[in-house]
Amino acid sequence: MKNIALYPGTFDPITNGHFDIIERAHNLFDEVIVAVAASVDKKPMFTLSERIAMAEEAVKGLEGVRVVGFDNLTIELAHEHSAGILIRGLRAVSDFEYELQLGYLNNSLDETIETVYLMPKLQNAFISSSIVRNLLKFNGKTEHLLPNSVQKIIGDMTSCTLR
Repeated sequence: MKNIALYPGTFDPITNGHFDIIERAHNLFDEVIVAVAASVDKKPMFTLSERIAMAEEAVKGLEGVRVVGFDNLTIELAHEHSAGILIRGLRAVSDFEYELQLGYLNNSLDETIETVYLMPKLQNAFISSSIVRNLLKFNGKTEHLLPNSVQKIIGDMTSCTLR
């Protein structure tokens, strides 16, 4: 039986920190599904289809990693894809309390699905999508924070109005 891991998030946009977690999960599990949440309540800067496209470009070449979009409960998505593991990233102590609550919530919905917490490398630990979005709003430098393919997509979005 395959060990399928689901890595859910908004990925608005996907960063080097996210990619670091994906690579680590890729080394641990048979299949990794990067699940891009619609997250309409968060009012993302990029559309769901743009975020899916960026994630697909970022993971291109990682065999056994695929990207899906979703707008339902993470546990329901895990069931749909036979994923027995949820991946969550931890950058700092400030992430821990929220992620722990989320892990307990998901466990209360299905105790057979495990949550695994992974930390990015130190050089990626400070990166967050919100930091990147703030830089993008002010035309700040983001090349060191994003996978090259994602930076290219964002640069090519000349018709996209960053909101």
